[in-house]
Amino acid sequence: MAKPVLYSFFHSSCAWRVRTALVLKGIEYKTKVINVMKSEQLGEDYSAANPMQQVPTLEIDGHRLTQSIAIMEYLEETRPESPILPKDPAKRALARQISETIASGIQPLQNLSVLKHVDDEKKAEWVQYWIDKGLQNLEKMLTATAGKYCVGDEITMADICLVPQVFNANVKFKVDMSQFPTINKIHDALVQIDAFKASHPSSQPDCPEDLDYVTHMKDLGF
Repeated sequence: MAKPVLYSFFHSSCAWRVRTALVLKGIEYKTKVINVMKSEQLGEDYSAANPMQQVPTLEIDGHRLTQSIAIMEYLEETRPESPILPKDPAKRALARQISETIASGIQPLQNLSVLKHVDDEKKAEWVQYWIDKGLQNLEKMLTATAGKYCVGDEITMADICLVPQVFNANVKFKVDMSQFPTINKIHDALVQIDAFKASHPSSQPDCPEDLDYVTHMKDLGF
């Protein structure tokens, strides 16, 4: 059987989630880089594969799937080994709730496709406000659900979504993370795990060896 092919960009939060899920489940895959900084996602061929012109896209089992949450759900349903959702229905719902809070409620507001419509002098204020607001609400949720990780002591989709969001908040957008002790505790535990190290942007084939995020964010208007 052919290896799955992941269309990815090293610092895409959504592609990062899928990379983590693939590694956690022990699924070997090939990477095809779509450089969104060069607008390669807008090309005719890729647009045919992903009409939203976003990463990631995963080719697997003869299917072409888009949207990170849907992809992770497919992987869980077809490859239940090394689960990323709890068996308990209530805990499964909580893991999905937290995942969607991040993937639908926080992360889209920091996307380049959104930020290009915000005046340059207001971009930092805009993104910091919405990430901070979202993380404040997420912190309250996690206070009620967390054990070692987001939902008890099992790694779930919620954790897979959390790590990229914390990275974006802390490294890329300089949000004050000291106000989120539960988020920080979970994040610090997760980043010690090999799968999260392997899926990190710095471990990807398209990550520049000399990447400087300060300069990179200035290039984006921050």
